[in-house]
Amino acid sequence: MPVKDFMTKKLVYVSPDTTVAEAADLLREHHLRRLPVVENDQLVGLVTEGTMAEAQPSKATSLSIYEMNYLLNKTKIRDIMIKDIVTVSQYASLEDAIYLMMSRKIGVLPVVDNGQLYGIVTDRDVFKAFLEIAGYGQEGYRLVILADEGIGVLSKVLNRLSSANLSVKRLVIIER
Repeated sequence: MPVKDFMTKKLVYVSPDTTVAEAADLLREHHLRRLPVVENDQLVGLVTEGTMAEAQPSKATSLSIYEMNYLLNKTKIRDIMIKDIVTVSQYASLEDAIYLMMSRKIGVLPVVDNGQLYGIVTDRDVFKAFLEIAGYGQEGYRLVILADEGIGVLSKVLNRLSSANLSVKRLVIIER
């Protein structure tokens, strides 16, 4: 299952010269948690809710609301973006992408090939993929079959299901 089948393709992104205030507006408007930073059709960074929160003045600041807004309208994304980005190819397996996200403790992987950004895979995309693979919400029945391990066991199970005139649309095998 390649990443390209599950990634988010319709992207909202910013340039390095976008202000923090503009990026925050985009996050709110599109209900996002992160934005790729693109310059000359190349991925150059990533900005997240966390990096933007760190860029904002502390709540204990003595700055007025006007001074804080001035700072947020002057600070550029290039000054706060994550530059060392972990990416994945659109042809990589979804399992490899999930492993990379878990091992690096990140919630997003930009999908990049030959320097071009094709999409992103987020933790939410992974959850949607799991539901799709499991057939969640689709008509039919979910069967849990406990069977001994061995050669030909799966064939016997499928033959019995076929004999009972049951169509198998999805099959997930979990080792006990």
